[in-house]
Amino acid sequence: MVHAVVIGAGVIGLSAAIRLQEEGHQVIIVARDFPAPFETVDAQLQINYTSPWGGAHNRWVLPANPTEEKEHQMALITYERMMQLQKTQPDAGITPMPGIEYLEAPSPVYTSLTEAKASSLGLAGFRFLRPEEFPDSRVKLGFTYDTWCVNPMVYCSFLLRRFSIRGGKVLKRELRDPAELFSLKELGRVDVVVNCSGNGFQDENVFITRGQTCLVTNYCPATVTRQNADGSWTFSVPRNFDGGTIVGGTKEPNNWDSTPSLAVRKLLLDKFAAAYPPILGKDGKFTVIKDIVGRRPTRKGGMRLERERIHDGKSIIHAYGLGGRGYELSWGVAQGVINLLVEDLQSSKVVAKL
Repeated sequence: MVHAVVIGAGVIGLSAAIRLQEEGHQVIIVARDFPAPFETVDAQLQINYTSPWGGAHNRWVLPANPTEEKEHQMALITYERMMQLQKTQPDAGITPMPGIEYLEAPSPVYTSLTEAKASSLGLAGFRFLRPEEFPDSRVKLGFTYDTWCVNPMVYCSFLLRRFSIRGGKVLKRELRDPAELFSLKELGRVDVVVNCSGNGFQDENVFITRGQTCLVTNYCPATVTRQNADGSWTFSVPRNFDGGTIVGGTKEPNNWDSTPSLAVRKLLLDKFAAAYPPILGKDGKFTVIKDIVGRRPTRKGGMRLERERIHDGKSIIHAYGLGGRGYELSWGVAQGVINLLVEDLQSSKVVAKL
């Protein structure tokens, strides 16, 4: 049995901690922020705690290179786990829903897509939309598939409860370096640290991506994404479980402004209403709950998922920098952590024999 400490109580940290428990290891989560009910979360005060405000859904990204293929496999692992959890734990905050995509200028990886190809990629329920199902003539390609959406505050609280009831412990602490944990006496024995901190601790490749979204009461029966010809996006993520619907579409690298813009809110809502008019309902308008600004920790070159040997034979497993794909890759990344831990244990045995 390994004594592991996981840094971070976002969706990646919580998922990794539970997978470690499932493998029979003893786990402690150390984090600055922990899941809390919607009513108690201050979006601006906890702006660097991304998971409660994430667009928690699965949007299939068709793989066009080896990195995207690896991420697609992680998304498939996550999809299977989410479907299993939804069936066995209806209180987990997961809802199976259709995913709808509209593309104004589809790239070759999309124009070459066939239903047979979609099936081989594991896209259940895939169907091309007919032109009469498009919102307007600018859309050149559309399709739908089976997917899931999550109410992140319900889901992350569920994961933390599951972790706790299985014997997991938590410590609220702000850290300067992952190696610090090997010296904290209150933790006792620490064999390995799993760094799910999001920002990576002074990783020069990590930057924040500002995203403004608007939470509305309007119900949307699907998670809808529209890729516009100018490169911009508009999307909705229904939260369900009385969580409203997120409407978004902004990605602003290295913008640290934490104040929501009313002009951006209007743009987001107008664009999505045009992309999916049924969202307006009988009243023909949005009912806004709040505007939200989040900072997605993004990494040049993609996520960091690797192990690092430090002093005295100790190891740190890094799992961070997923940008806006934390939820949809979460269980796949957690499995990656397990695989790296197995490699680490095997290499330790080899060194011991030598």
